[in-house]
Amino acid sequence: MLVRKLRLKNGWSQAQLAEMAGVTTRTIQRIERGHPASMETNKALAAVLEVDLSQLQPEDDTMKDDAILQHDEQRALQYAKRVKSFYEGLITYLVMAAVFFYFGYDEPLLYWVFGGIGLGLVVQGLIAFEKISFLSPGWEKRLVERKLGRKL
Repeated sequence: MLVRKLRLKNGWSQAQLAEMAGVTTRTIQRIERGHPASMETNKALAAVLEVDLSQLQPEDDTMKDDAILQHDEQRALQYAKRVKSFYEGLITYLVMAAVFFYFGYDEPLLYWVFGGIGLGLVVQGLIAFEKISFLSPGWEKRLVERKLGRKL
């Protein structure tokens, strides 16, 4: 999460950060998902992101991330990820619909398929923009608290 936060703060894409650090985009994706990085990768990222190497060390990642990223920052990063995913799905849907309908496919089944996918996108958008809270982080927290029988 820290690498993602610093990357977004600098306005860089994953590919741009990877190029500057001399690693692959896939490496950046793995690190942002919480996978540990090698010492060499951490040194390169620390240099590019202009942070102390100790902030990227894999000592106790959960404690480190909690100390560096505040709860509201974590929620904001999760929100941005959901919205980005929604827009990617929407763009894919619009391109596919344009291609199919441009080439004159008028099968009634095609309308049902695109209608169903469109409905799914509407639900995903409502969840992404937090208009409905189906399986949201708050729901997940309540589930954990119910299982523990106490507040987190």
